Amino acid sequence: MLPISRILLTRMKYIGDVVLTTPIIRSVRARYPEAFIAYLADKEAVSLLHANPFIDEIIPYDFSRPTVLEQPGVALHLRRRKFDAVVDLFGNPRSALLSYLSGAPIRIGGDFGSRGKLFTHRIREDGKPKTAIEFHYQYVKPLDVEPTSWKTEVFLTEDEKRDAGILLKSMGMNLERPIVAIHPGATWPAKIWPSERFAELARSLERTDAQAVLLQGPRDGAVAQQVARLAPASVRMLGVLPVRQLAAVLAHSWVCVANDAAPMHIAVAVGTPTVGIFGPGEEYIWFPYRTPYYEASQSHVALRKDVACHPCHLNVCNRTGDGYMECMRLLSSEEVLHVVEKTLGLSRSSRLGA
Repeated sequence: MLPISRILLTRMKYIGDVVLTTPIIRSVRARYPEAFIAYLADKEAVSLLHANPFIDEIIPYDFSRPTVLEQPGVALHLRRRKFDAVVDLFGNPRSALLSYLSGAPIRIGGDFGSRGKLFTHRIREDGKPKTAIEFHYQYVKPLDVEPTSWKTEVFLTEDEKRDAGILLKSMGMNLERPIVAIHPGATWPAKIWPSERFAELARSLERTDAQAVLLQGPRDGAVAQQVARLAPASVRMLGVLPVRQLAAVLAHSWVCVANDAAPMHIAVAVGTPTVGIFGPGEEYIWFPYRTPYYEASQSHVALRKDVACHPCHLNVCNRTGDGYMECMRLLSSEEVLHVVEKTLGLSRSSRLGA
């Protein structure tokens, strides 16, 4: 293999997916401790990698700009960096083309149709079940990288954590008491637990000493407002935050309850015990957090009901009548509360040093 001293990693889109590549970043650094390592991704998603000590450069791609304006500039930037190897963890046409335009002599990506020809090393799917992290690890094997980490991680500065604490206090929240972060949104309707269930959970939390804070993403306004209308007045609702500020708020939370969406992954990555609610997706793949690598005080639990149509991988449920959104409707708020209360107990013991 050619000498490798400059490496580009890229997972172009989706916040949660970028978070799921963070163990790979650490392992590449372990194998190439002196290398220059850069990461290319959507500007919002890649912002979560700022302060990551294993990366030398963050390269943002602005998807809000026309391709004809953004792509040539990014391609030229990559070319100037003179990378020895590019690892494309996404493999869509745009990322494959940018990998090729980088001029790197080693280009690793998926064996996806004609665009696979743009890579020098093509990774073929072997059909074996894999978590998302195991899937990504396939792509660094040609660089002789072995797994040294399985935990996702987002690094926050002390200033970011302090500012998030100030924000929560300004909303009337007591940082000495347990905070449960609730994220009721998701990218696709089929992944959304009913709003009334989230509201019931928030109401049930009033029986404990926990405080509930409602989170929302850029497209979650309607769902968040609906939960807020049904939930007790004691529930505080945050506006849409930049993802690093959201991560800092989640770091102050004792437990996060979220649908299968980006905040679920961010919460785990900042060390907050997380309850993930699943419907059409496979938690084995997208919730690879129940491993010996996580401490008991950082217990993460995926909840899902077995139904005949699982896994459907649909964005919108195609069943009708009693079968509509059955996988989500069967999960009760009391079941989720039971897990949250247990997780709060573990979190309390850790925070209070018991």
